[in-house]
Amino acid sequence: MPSDRVLSRFSMSISATGLRLMGRFNVPIYRLTRGRLMNSVGDAPVLLLTTTGRRSGQQRTAPVCYLADGERVVVIGSNAGYKNEPAWSLNLKAHPEATVEVGADRKSVRARVTEGDERADLWRRMNQQYAGFDDYEARTSRDIAVFALEPR
Repeated sequence: MPSDRVLSRFSMSISATGLRLMGRFNVPIYRLTRGRLMNSVGDAPVLLLTTTGRRSGQQRTAPVCYLADGERVVVIGSNAGYKNEPAWSLNLKAHPEATVEVGADRKSVRARVTEGDERADLWRRMNQQYAGFDDYEARTSRDIAVFALEPR
């Protein structure tokens, strides 16, 4: 299996359109197999995050790498280091209520952008799981949001 660094470099070479297309295939396969397929990137597990569109008000689902942290999960709005943050990140900031699917389990969550020491700790722990986030941060001038998704 390729290393996280190889996967990170691979994902940086994929266009933003390519990332969106991969997400469109990932969601139905993940749901059809109840998370048995399309459930990881390297050692990082993947969940499905459903947010409310900030402009459309429609439900939008995206596959996202996550860190399990007790009852909550942590996600990072890196968008592979592209200059624009991912739509799901903007949606969470506008409408923090969301749904996560981990395998066959589905739960309602409320998103919170982490800051300070908490953010630094979660960033470090996510990078231990998938080393690409530091590379993504180096590629962009924007602040990358680290979200704690807490059960509601």
